[in-house]
Amino acid sequence: MSALLIVKVGIAFAALTATAGAAQVQEKRLTPADIAAIGSNGAGAGTSGVAGIQSVVLAGDPTRPGLYTIEIRVPAHTRIDAHTHRDDRTAVVVSGRWYIGYGRTASDPKAMSLGPGSFYTEPAGFAHFAHTGAQAAIVYITGMGPTDTVYVAATEKPH
Repeated sequence: MSALLIVKVGIAFAALTATAGAAQVQEKRLTPADIAAIGSNGAGAGTSGVAGIQSVVLAGDPTRPGLYTIEIRVPAHTRIDAHTHRDDRTAVVVSGRWYIGYGRTASDPKAMSLGPGSFYTEPAGFAHFAHTGAQAAIVYITGMGPTDTVYVAATEKPH
């Protein structure tokens, strides 16, 4: 991970920590090898539930009140339809190419291409969508739990 990316992740984490008030953050240091050793699971709280996407909880617990950070690993050619979360979230693209857009309908022209080191927000209750192209992507997402994922159209929710 580049030094610039580490700084951006730290800034995002600090910004959410400042708004967390009395939230307790525990000491934790993870190298990429440590994260890989944690192992990933499929859909977890605050993830899309789309098949193939793997998630790892890096800090906190997204199902409980308090600060959390998750990693999502999104395979190439994966689409996440328009959805919302109950909490404000910030995100940093760690690797690959991630396309993120805002709106109640997923529309490729509305999506912006973000590469490693890019930052974006997912405001609470504000619909957004994402996809990958030919490259897989890894994204770190930080928020204040508990979180959820609610699809704009029930027919778009993964089964």
